[in-house]
This record gives sequence, structure tokens and C-alpha cells, in this order.
Amino acid sequence: MNQFSFTSESTLAAHFDHVIQPFWQQQVVQGLFKGVADIDIAYAYVVHPKAIGSVVIVSGRIESLLKYKEFVFDIYQQGYSVFIHDHRGQGLSGRMTQDPQMGFVHSFDDYVADCKTFMHQVVNPLSRHKASLICHSMGGAIGTLLVLDSPHLFKNIILSAPMFGIKPTLPSWLAHLLLKSHALLSRMSGKEINYFFGQKGYSPNLFADNELTHSAIRYQLFRQEYEALPQLKLGGVTGHWLAAAIVAMDKIEQQVKEFPIPALVLQAGGDTVVDNTRQARVANDMPHVKLVVIKDAKHELIAEQDSYRDVCLGEMLTFIQQS
Repeated sequence: MNQFSFTSESTLAAHFDHVIQPFWQQQVVQGLFKGVADIDIAYAYVVHPKAIGSVVIVSGRIESLLKYKEFVFDIYQQGYSVFIHDHRGQGLSGRMTQDPQMGFVHSFDDYVADCKTFMHQVVNPLSRHKASLICHSMGGAIGTLLVLDSPHLFKNIILSAPMFGIKPTLPSWLAHLLLKSHALLSRMSGKEINYFFGQKGYSPNLFADNELTHSAIRYQLFRQEYEALPQLKLGGVTGHWLAAAIVAMDKIEQQVKEFPIPALVLQAGGDTVVDNTRQARVANDMPHVKLVVIKDAKHELIAEQDSYRDVCLGEMLTFIQQS
């Protein structure tokens, strides 16, 4: 792991303003393409002039490519071209609901189709290498479905705290009962698309109350980006999104024994967002998998304290090089 050097928390505040932001403004290219049903999908990339490989990032729910500035910078510094896009319904991409803060998708198949368009229209024309896929949280479910659908597109896949199950963990019958009840109540109220029970619009947590990271500076920078550009703000999930997620997670568990490429699964030992028990069960069914548990780390391994993040990034880069 010691062969790699990454941005450190002790210097990140100044480094972000004086190095990472100029890098993003001067070297990173941003654009839009049309996804399923003509939804605008935002993307960004940076092509390394002496690239030793290409990395495609599939981000998590509520996230934007702007949240990944430090990560993109660190991966680029290791010699990789880096590509990332914002999923439909979040970040800089187009919305499908009247309330832009609703977490909504018709089907995870739409996320997968958008990823394939991104690969064909942006990544492949600009990359000399078969890409490695790095996926976080919800992006882990999307990336796994993408590889099951189109394994020829990728060299290998890295799954950071993948969403193979979500918390609170409910019995299947209860989850489906709640979804049916919510759908009925939504129709009765005249709102076909509505926040699921207990969900609401964007509401930032104080750092002390957050479940994502132990790193105060990285959490601060994340919130700073969302306050500077209010269109990034996303709230809770709709019943539609939750139903689609359950279908996607069940499909993954049913098909993962046929997973065709090498996979690294990085589990956050202190995760309170996704279900680590189901995650480990699904991961262990993959034929070519390495499962690494990063003890006590919170959900966002890529934005964690250095002691966790450095291990995470070191595992990622070593895996990319060796598989």
C-alpha cells in the first residue's frame, strides 16, 4: 500500500482551493449526453497524457460528480484517465419529477442504459485501455447490473460499500406490504410519485450526526459543493425508487454466481447505510472476488479519514494493477 500517495486531511483545505479546484477548472472536461427518454446526463472526464489505464466511476445516490473532485484528482495522479457521470434524477443531470429533490427512477435498467451510452459515446472513443469500474453504494448495484449485462466493456470492477441490501433490513413480505400501502395512499392523494414513508426533501445533517464519514474536512467540502450549487441538493427516496431498488438487489443476488469479471468488494465495517450481512453474502457468491473489510470505517470509504481512505484507495489501485 505504501507505494501510493494521496491527498491528506491535514493539508486538504488549502490543497483543495489551490491545487484540486484549478485542476478541475483547467483540465477536467464537462458535458451532457442524452440518456433514456431524452433525459440530460451530465458527465466529466480527464484524459491522462501518459495513461496507464482508464477508470470509470459510478457514484452513489444523491451524489454528483462535483463531490468526487478529490478522488478524481488522486486517481489521475496515479496515471489514469478518469471518467464519471451523474445519474438521472440527481447531481447536474435532468430530473423526472416536478419536485427536483425527489429521489426517483422508473427502473435501475435506465441507470444501466445511461451508463452504456456513456461508455459508447464518451469513454471508449477517448480511452486506449479497457476500463476498470469503480462503484460506490447505489453505484455498486448499478455497476454490478452493468457488468452482468455487458461484461466485455470492463477489465475489472471495484465495489465500495455496494448497495446489495439496505437498512433498515426488513422481511421481504413487510417491505412489499409497505410499498403497496404507499402506492395506494399516493394514488388516493392524487400524487402518483411521492416520498416514501419518513422521507422528505433535502435536509443536511450536522457533521456530528452524519452516518457517512469520520472526516470533518471531507464532509465539509461535500456540503460546501451542495450549498454553492443548490441544484445538486437531493432529498429522500420515492416509493418508485425503493421498489426499483428492491427489484435490482434481488436480481443481483439471483444472478451474481455468474459474475464474469474479477471483483474487489470493499466493505465499510461500521456501515449503517447498507446491509453488510447481505452484502457479504452476495459478494461471496461472486466467482472471482476479493472481499476486504475496512474495520470501523463508515459508509463513504472514498471520503473517509485518511486512516481508512488510504487503505481503500491502496486496495483499489493494487487490484486494478494486478487483475
